[in-house]
Amino acid sequence: MSIAVTEAKFFACSQSTELAEKIVAAYGAKLGKIITSTYSDGEFQPSFEESVRGSRVFIIGSTHPSSDHLMEMLLMLDAAKRASARHITAVLPYYGWARQDRKDKPRVPIAAKLIAKMLETAGATRIITMDLHADQIQGFFEKPVDHLFASTIFLPYVQSLNLSDLTIASPDMGGSKRAYAYSKALSSDVVICYKQRAKANVISHMELIGDVTGKNVVLVDDMVDTAGTLTKAADLMIERGAKSVRAICTHPILSGNAYERLENSKLEELIVTDSIPLKQKSDKIRVVSCADLFADVMNRVHKNQSISSNFIM
Repeated sequence: MSIAVTEAKFFACSQSTELAEKIVAAYGAKLGKIITSTYSDGEFQPSFEESVRGSRVFIIGSTHPSSDHLMEMLLMLDAAKRASARHITAVLPYYGWARQDRKDKPRVPIAAKLIAKMLETAGATRIITMDLHADQIQGFFEKPVDHLFASTIFLPYVQSLNLSDLTIASPDMGGSKRAYAYSKALSSDVVICYKQRAKANVISHMELIGDVTGKNVVLVDDMVDTAGTLTKAADLMIERGAKSVRAICTHPILSGNAYERLENSKLEELIVTDSIPLKQKSDKIRVVSCADLFADVMNRVHKNQSISSNFIM
């Protein structure tokens, strides 16, 4: 007795249309049509312009601020649920608000869990995302989560550089696990930066744990926001005798004076994915697309196949 496979349909939130087009092209499909109506006060309403009844629907959209991006994803999930889609997968290359994954002081929200509950309530039956700020965010969901690692696409790029005396660095203590995973895959040394913050996005002090003299250093992090940590770490390592410093950051938030900081820093290159579209171009930024990775995983999910071969670390 054969089992009928539901049809797969793909839709993009407006903030991730370019990446979504790359993903569905790699998948061998086309994006479905959506029309968004906007009221004069800014309220908007997305509408699927084709039937999704009984289909597996993939809705692609990063939820980086502003909150409109999250709201658009929620409205599209709700629309798919009410249109009787059989499976609804929220594909979030970047999972916003992930830095608020715990109570680090009294009377603050745990936004990462709130977002998880909102996605499920809106109708998501599965989540596909990449390089969460904290792995344990997967536990905030009651639905299956496929947590992808950008190391799958970054490691081949680093290997192609053929850097001698390679050292992997973490810009803070929290990223040490990620740095050790990269160093193991690349058979390199590890150093760690210890930083203290005066407040969010403001570093009061930074120290280096380890020796970078004569080394080609690659900093590894899950995101780059104001670029304050990365540029300060790069400058510190050059002062301590490093030959060169590059950085790998999955999600290029790049807010505030980030681009100016990058241009004025001793960072040789910043390698990022296209999980978030760049606000402007820079000669120091190289974008490595995550489209093929997501397309392959979405294809395997649709066919109920294992995705474990996509996990290098």
